[in-house]
Amino acid sequence: MKLATLCYVKFGGKTLMIHRIKKENDMHAGKWNGLGGKLEPGETPEECVIREVREESGLTIVAPQLRGILTFPAFNQEEDWYAFVFVAHRFHGQLIDSSEGELAWIDDHRLLELELWEGDRIFLPWLEQERFFSAKFVYQAGKLTDYSVVFYTPDGYTPAGRGGVADSPARESGPAVPTYRPEDDAECWVCHGPVIKRHCKIVCLRCGFTRDCSDP
Repeated sequence: MKLATLCYVKFGGKTLMIHRIKKENDMHAGKWNGLGGKLEPGETPEECVIREVREESGLTIVAPQLRGILTFPAFNQEEDWYAFVFVAHRFHGQLIDSSEGELAWIDDHRLLELELWEGDRIFLPWLEQERFFSAKFVYQAGKLTDYSVVFYTPDGYTPAGRGGVADSPARESGPAVPTYRPEDDAECWVCHGPVIKRHCKIVCLRCGFTRDCSDP
């Protein structure tokens, strides 16, 4: 089992991303990622993410916000990875020439146009929501084969099925029961983006999440 952090530094409608094109034998080769890395012995996730962002970018982030946890079973056909996902809006310092890759400030509306891991396209919009998330992304031979997510709110949690989420209020006594509303067919349950209907399927134009018209 490996523990890691992942951070998205944001400023002025842009997000700091790193293009992994410098290191040999990099499992992320060619991909655009947020900043971060593995926890060292005795580190908290907060200490790790501050150190990793500073080492990779030269920036010192202040008060990073933990937004979610990602689980990657047997990632890259090796150990399970668990990543603490942070967002940082406050920082100081100057960007460096990173040995990890090429750094760039990317307009937020262009993030999903980058060469990303398939799972990243799904969870990046969740960073704009107030809900804390715990998600599992299953990859085989570098391809996403399945995912699931649970969103947490101050009142409880909203459990999700395979590949989707029931976006309804959670109850303290147990899992929330989805309640269909007409407006559910007008936006994506995952990222709240615009949707279209195709052959009894509702498809999100932003993140690609697909569900049956008859759900839930």
